[in-house]
Amino acid sequence: MLIGNVGKDPEVRYLEGNSKVASFRIATSERFRDREGRQKEITEWHTVTVWRGLADIVEKYVRKGSLLYVEGRLRNRTWTDRNGAEKTVTEIAGDSIELLGKTPAAQTDAAGKDGGNESSGIKNTWKPMPDIPETDDDLPF
Repeated sequence: MLIGNVGKDPEVRYLEGNSKVASFRIATSERFRDREGRQKEITEWHTVTVWRGLADIVEKYVRKGSLLYVEGRLRNRTWTDRNGAEKTVTEIAGDSIELLGKTPAAQTDAAGKDGGNESSGIKNTWKPMPDIPETDDDLPF
């Protein structure tokens, strides 16, 4: 499970049988204080690959800067490059993606107003908890 920002627009390809695959990179950051009390930040980049229906969603709504929640599995892929050297890469095979916050493409509408995600057909996934009034009831817990 990762939450991070997309580094550049996703790359979408069609494979044999008209299968769609999308890949993109997201950055996750960790902030902490070192022993001297200085603020430090470590950013890691992850490659995410999604297929078929998720690739459609990524193609339509995900852009550079989008904040995403991604669930998936780690996959190691090995190949031989043009020089004959063996290369290995670790990717995330995305099973689920949730768009968080506003998508960069939908932040402003044509009139320059803040359009939020509603202008792109996506609604924010975050909602505040409703105020629940305290009541006296006969529940034993």
